[in-house]
Amino acid sequence: MLERRKSPPVSISDIDLDVLEDTLSFYIRTVNLGVSRDLDERLEGCDVAKGTGKITTLLMVDSHPGIRPSVIAQLILKDRSAMGRLVDQMEGHGLLMRETSADDNRAQELYITEKGAALAVQVRAIVSQQSKDFFDFIPQDEQQLLMDILRRAYRRIAGLS
Repeated sequence: MLERRKSPPVSISDIDLDVLEDTLSFYIRTVNLGVSRDLDERLEGCDVAKGTGKITTLLMVDSHPGIRPSVIAQLILKDRSAMGRLVDQMEGHGLLMRETSADDNRAQELYITEKGAALAVQVRAIVSQQSKDFFDFIPQDEQQLLMDILRRAYRRIAGLS
């Protein structure tokens, strides 16, 4: 049984994290929230701010013309209906367009628009700088180690390895 304090905590410095102190998922979730908030502030006013999957979708469509929504959905861990809504929204903002695949008339291919390509250039710069700025308190060698670990975890979760 945990030892209880006589008075309730009044600030976060009065708190111990219980079992969360040694729980990797707690830190991943909270760091994700902090990174997402910071990135949303930097992307304020852009059509890819707020929400998940828009940046990856924009960059994948720009880098891989004709990519299928199902491929992006696997990369960003979204189901078919969520991916459909995301594509609808981005198409509505004029960032990408869909075409029926010449190889399979049941499949869609995604292509970047001129507006989307311009935004992709802008987003690449913002995302790269935000990552450098947000984690500048972590030495470069430790950042590389963390990146390697997270990349392996992501590739396994996404079914890439």
